[in-house]
Amino acid sequence: MKPSGLKLAVWPALVLFLICFTLAANSQNLIALVGSGSNLPTPLYSHWVEEYNKLSPGVQVRYLSTGTVKGIEDISRGVGDFAAGEVPMSDEQLKAAKTPILHIPTVLVAIVPIYHVPGVRGNLRFSGPVLADIFLGSVKTWDDPMIKELNPGQILPHLDIAVVHRTEGKGSNYILTDYLSKASSRWRSQIGKTPSPAWPVGINANRGEDMMEKVKSTSGAIGYIELGFTLSDNSVGVGHVQNASGKFIEATQASIAAAYHSAEKSIPADFRTSLTNAPGNEAYPVVSFTWLYVPEKSADPERARALANFLEWTLSMGEQSAEQHGYTPLPASLAPKVLAKVHSLR
Repeated sequence: MKPSGLKLAVWPALVLFLICFTLAANSQNLIALVGSGSNLPTPLYSHWVEEYNKLSPGVQVRYLSTGTVKGIEDISRGVGDFAAGEVPMSDEQLKAAKTPILHIPTVLVAIVPIYHVPGVRGNLRFSGPVLADIFLGSVKTWDDPMIKELNPGQILPHLDIAVVHRTEGKGSNYILTDYLSKASSRWRSQIGKTPSPAWPVGINANRGEDMMEKVKSTSGAIGYIELGFTLSDNSVGVGHVQNASGKFIEATQASIAAAYHSAEKSIPADFRTSLTNAPGNEAYPVVSFTWLYVPEKSADPERARALANFLEWTLSMGEQSAEQHGYTPLPASLAPKVLAKVHSLR
């Protein structure tokens, strides 16, 4: 029997409650911190949680990969201790939340186009308008003149393009559509910036791991994924993307950091900002913060201190492991400002 819509809606919240209850039952003095949200930083956050739990047996942290929008919904209703995602909450969402919520950047992330095109050598180049037309379904084959013009010297097959996209409510959707909305007027008018695009073509992939598997197994496929997911698997091609200066840029630690530095002066004090299509010759254009959404005040001072301690550890010791998991640590000029925000939670 299929669960009802109501049951589906309450299931993630029930899971969070059961985790908290089970952890608390194991030790009378144990503090259980539970968060939910984006799949995009899950490899890194899982590592952080595992390491922190070894160091702090009196505080145990759990993280559930439920999607950015679901994480925002949970923390806005007071479910869980923190959430995670790549969509900055709007002023309206912040006003409607049960308690004031802070945006705490943890690392910089990059979305890269991935593809499976037999016979292609090296890395294909993509501009924003061409990517937009591929995901809109108007560029249908790999030997389309628009793709060939960007990739002189490549022998591109007459092969149908098979679009793979993420399901609704995902931070990677938001980052990609934010970039495409800046780079393509057609995309901006037809789809826009959203974590839940109305995709005109393609098949769904729920998680980053699903995206990788579907692109790998489908000849002619194109999709998009966080850079870190590609570092341990070279079975797909990874595209270079045209930035605001007209250069085709590979996503690297340096080019991701360059995107931040080119936009640094305009970043507001609450860290809610867009880093896509940033100016600068060396900036990779599909870059974002990933944030933790954290209640500014807690009715339980002990839990607030425990959460602040965990966040302080992630932003100091935890940052040292970000790069090995494929993420770009917060720049030295930004980290002290983020830590100061975390200190206010105590």
